[in-house]
Amino acid sequence: MIPQFHAQVSNMIIFRLNFYIFPRKELSVEGPTDEFLCQTTSISFLAKYQFDFNACIHEGISYLSKTQEEEALQNLCSAYENALLGFSSEFKEYVEIPTVRTADVFFTERMKIRFHEWRENVLKYPEDPILKGNDCGQNVDFQMVFFKMHPAIMLNGFTSHQLKLIQLVLRKYFKDLLYFCVSGENCSSQKLVVYTDSEKDRASLMQEVKEDQLRSGKLKIHSAVGFRHVIDLLMCEGKLIVGHNCFLDIAHIYKKFIGPLPSSMEEFALSINKILPHIIDTKHLISSNNFIQYLMKKKKKSLSSAFSLLCPQLSSASQNLASTRSFVKVDVQADELGSSSWNSGAKHEAGFDAFMTGCVFAQACSHLGIKFEQDSSILDLARNDNLKSYINILYPSWNSGTVIDLRTGAESPVSCYKRKYPKIEFANIALIWGFSSKLKPNDMEECLCKVFGTASVISVFFLDRTAALIQFNKMELVNDFLVLKDMLEKDDGPVSVLHPLAKLLEGGNTRAADYDTYRDICSSSVLTAKILFADQAEAIGIRWKTKIRPACKETSELDVLKDSVSEHRSNKNDSEKQNQHQFSFEEMLNSL
Repeated sequence: MIPQFHAQVSNMIIFRLNFYIFPRKELSVEGPTDEFLCQTTSISFLAKYQFDFNACIHEGISYLSKTQEEEALQNLCSAYENALLGFSSEFKEYVEIPTVRTADVFFTERMKIRFHEWRENVLKYPEDPILKGNDCGQNVDFQMVFFKMHPAIMLNGFTSHQLKLIQLVLRKYFKDLLYFCVSGENCSSQKLVVYTDSEKDRASLMQEVKEDQLRSGKLKIHSAVGFRHVIDLLMCEGKLIVGHNCFLDIAHIYKKFIGPLPSSMEEFALSINKILPHIIDTKHLISSNNFIQYLMKKKKKSLSSAFSLLCPQLSSASQNLASTRSFVKVDVQADELGSSSWNSGAKHEAGFDAFMTGCVFAQACSHLGIKFEQDSSILDLARNDNLKSYINILYPSWNSGTVIDLRTGAESPVSCYKRKYPKIEFANIALIWGFSSKLKPNDMEECLCKVFGTASVISVFFLDRTAALIQFNKMELVNDFLVLKDMLEKDDGPVSVLHPLAKLLEGGNTRAADYDTYRDICSSSVLTAKILFADQAEAIGIRWKTKIRPACKETSELDVLKDSVSEHRSNKNDSEKQNQHQFSFEEMLNSL
């Protein structure tokens, strides 16, 4: 969406653009094609909101990222430096004509005769070799033409194998004939045999063809850049980019139009700030401004909610509501197809989402005291004092509670956001794998809480159906868990059978370690085609069941057992509420 303020009528004119992009392979150069990695839930989401997959694929604007463009240019220059002429006569080494196949022998001899006759005709009639004394011009496969003011033959209807044989014949018997494969009309390739009358003429022609092909290749790459030209213009202009909850959108823009994502959050933030120096997230804007939050009555901060509350005169759900507040007037410019649907409330349709984002931003600016009545040419929103504290501060949706400053790459907590997920403490995490496939995250958490306390487990995250990461509330509990597991697996008595952790150890294949082991397994140099984590660990040679930290190996089994009994005794009432028929740990010990 492109907004423009019209001072004469005191309203904002919006040009809404809606189009598809698709990474179509426009270049014939070698290299992997783009791939889509899409979750089934994403496909269902798009289908639910009537996304036109056929239009995206067949009508989508193609593009190349900066990295892809640089690689294509590098490959182009390398190709024309080293192998422009392929098997042309610039190679000094002669390759013997293969004589294994009789058909090849007959073909090469026939080509040698025909090229010899044509060459003699060129020498005999230098003024017009095509019209005088020539039979080749009448043949469909040998078409007489001129190529850059040189007599030439265009080869038609030959197989790739036959063309290689022709090149071998030219290299061995005709030093003044050159073979070229050049781009013709409609991007088709033309195979030509060209006559040169001297070494100087030959070198000049080769250089001219090389420059033409290089120039043509660069034009094709420039054309294949496609939609990224728009991104390049945005980078050059330095305009303010407005989005709602747009961190992942910016990441997609970087991945599609710049190159592979950086390995760290800080590096990514700094890279984005260099190419798009002014970005504002309307979700952060409306969340961190107290007055706007008062107007929204601290309701949901989703785009549709913000649009209906801040722009009721435009929202289809609230357009009939009267209000004493003043609103920024908006006039939408669209074609006949777009004008009929711009205000239809097509949720998650790209153009309508952009429209809602622009309206929310304009209304928020009005509440911040920004006057749109002044000349738009001097209204520099990217450097406006009322907005500068909100610019380049993005909200990462996967870990609410923090914001990222693109200017420094620093991530910091903000009071206006609530953290959805607990802070990750790697020292408090235990890795467990090989457990029963019937075990669910809630079952695992219940087993551990019976032993270490109801608040001992912060989270249980399943890597897959064979492995999980358990975050405890204390680092010491990781050691206690590993030692206790090791002790129970060595004990064949009733304690190991009746212990709450017995469900976790069922099957005898359960393995456990700290987070460092998980990091080591993931970074192992041993390549494995296994998909499940348990299979990967086995493939790299892990046979032990429990890896205990060196600092806690001296802990005696009796101390661990006593600590377990004491912890269980303090949580006895909570455990009885969960299962009134469960034996206490003390009763199990007394039964021995």
